Formats: sequence, structure tokens, C-alpha cells
Amino acid sequence: MTLVIGPLDLPAHVDEALAVQAIAFGLGPDEVAVRRQIVLRHMQYPGARALGATADGLLVGFVYGMPNSRTHWWSTVVEPYLRAQGNADWLDDSFVITELHVHPQHQNRGIGRRLITLITDGAAEPRSILSAIDTDSPARGLYHSLGYVDLARRVNFPSAPKPYAVMGAPLPLRRK
Repeated sequence: MTLVIGPLDLPAHVDEALAVQAIAFGLGPDEVAVRRQIVLRHMQYPGARALGATADGLLVGFVYGMPNSRTHWWSTVVEPYLRAQGNADWLDDSFVITELHVHPQHQNRGIGRRLITLITDGAAEPRSILSAIDTDSPARGLYHSLGYVDLARRVNFPSAPKPYAVMGAPLPLRRK
């Protein structure tokens, strides 16, 4: 298997990326259709960028993010939770990891780690924030190993069945 990680024209490959996300995150066709519109809108924001991981020419993982803005929907949802913990300032001067997904058949090979460190290495902001399902999961373990700490927990997003944790880390991310 030849693995290549590099810039991804996400709007041009949105369906491939969402197929990876659907498998990795267990999404149905209706949720994928909603997320497709969200991804295309996000990629129009200033500073939004994406990286993809391909194995033998097939997209097996991707990450995208952008400089955070308090006007973005995500920020308006998490702000009260962060404020309650004294961490609302993390919404400023941060690069937000919007999505990071690796196909389950390619997980535990360092692909997610490489994607997130490469995209944040290119950020002008001094820190990064993200949200992850608030469980003891491999994803949260990865984020903790990179230096992310919990800024707020039990964050409820509308229509999300499980609570999330908002996490933040100074940049550059910790290397093993």
C-alpha cells in the first residue's frame, strides 16, 4: 500500500470524503446529504483548507479546518459551555479542526495523527480547538496524546444523540 498525504480539493472530492466519514462515524444517507452542504459551505470560509490521505489512489482519510470565528454556528453552540469553564477565550485566535476521519480499515496506522499535525502545522493561529464525542475513545486518546485538553465536557449539539467534549491545544501539537 502506498500512502500519500497532501492537500485535498475537498469540494471536488466531497462525496469520497463523506463516504469515509459515513463509514467511520456510522452516518446514514440523510445525514450525509446534510453534511455535504455543510462541508461545501465551510470550504468557502476564509482560510479553510483540507488534507487527504490516499492509499493506492483511494481516499482513506481526510481532515479539514479553518480559523475559528465566533460567528460560526459551532462557536455559538460551544461558547456558553466554554464560558462556564472560564475557557471562552479559546474561541479567539484558534484553528478549528472541523472534521477528521479515517476509514476503519486504515485506522491505528498513524494516519489521523499525520493529518491533524500537518494541517495544524500550517495554521497561523497559536492554538487549535475541536469537538469530539465525550467518551473514552481512540479519537480522544489521540487528541490527548497530541496535547489537547478538555475545555468543556457534556456539550450538547442540537440533533446530536451524544454529548461532546470541546478540546484545545497550543500549536504546534505535541510530537511523540
